[in-house]
Amino acid sequence: MDADRTLETPALNQPAHARVAEWLGHLEAAERRSAHTLRAYQTSLNGFVHFLGGHLGTGVTDSALAALSLADLRAYLAHRRAEGLANASVAREVASLRSFFRWARKHRGIDCKAIAGLASPRLKKRVPRPLAPADAAGVADHAGEDAREPWIGARDTAVLLLLYGSGLRIAEALSLTGDVLPIGAAITVTGKRGKTRVVPVLPKVREAIEAYLAFAPFTPAPGTPLFRGAKGGALSPGMIRAAMRTARAALGLPPSATPHALRHSFATHLLARGADLRSIQELLGHASLSSTQVYTEVDAARLLDVYRHAHPRA
Repeated sequence: MDADRTLETPALNQPAHARVAEWLGHLEAAERRSAHTLRAYQTSLNGFVHFLGGHLGTGVTDSALAALSLADLRAYLAHRRAEGLANASVAREVASLRSFFRWARKHRGIDCKAIAGLASPRLKKRVPRPLAPADAAGVADHAGEDAREPWIGARDTAVLLLLYGSGLRIAEALSLTGDVLPIGAAITVTGKRGKTRVVPVLPKVREAIEAYLAFAPFTPAPGTPLFRGAKGGALSPGMIRAAMRTARAALGLPPSATPHALRHSFATHLLARGADLRSIQELLGHASLSSTQVYTEVDAARLLDVYRHAHPRA
């Protein structure tokens, strides 16, 4: 990273930085956005305001924000592209700006009309790359065998099996507390924006969690993390990602074999077994069916591959 890249640590001396802080507080309190999302928005919008200070040559006040032209907004995106941002990152910048100005208009009367004309770059839709059932189970087993302590191995196995067996996001799995104990046939999880849903817990997953609890030197109480780090604190997602990296290297799996790929695998394998999209949508906690429909493309690709390898005239 360049030492002089000021967007990374902008001086928070513009009036609009206070508006950004208010917006972030709203996202955290009212919309319950994740800490990761809040950090990304904070970096993006503070960088935007910092850029405007130099670009406009004046204080970035409420009136200055409202008076921004489409050319001003495009100048910022051009600035970010010059720093090497790809289309996906530019699209996230546009989404951040739209979210901020939507809040600013509704809650602070700052009506930047130019934001409506700011186009987001077109992105090629990525089809999730699921793991084969044997590989999905294999990474969980290997993570358990490779750990430096038996209880940590049991923990990593339990978490990875939850991602695959119940379709959880990694943040959802790690946010579980002792309130879910004893584990039954289903548990209630809290997903994005505080929405809850009930997901099934397969016998193998339940057994893995019980094995972890039997080994663990900590006893989860209601309101405390179910999965703990080595020192007893809440388990970091980075530790699970590291366990997954080690397992996929040992099993010769591609870089696309990530913890989130286990969630994709859950959905794809359900679809292959005849589950309907609405049910999969509910299990995944997707807000719209369109988010779930991507799995039909995954399954179609798998079927085509089977056809090519099995049909005598393929």
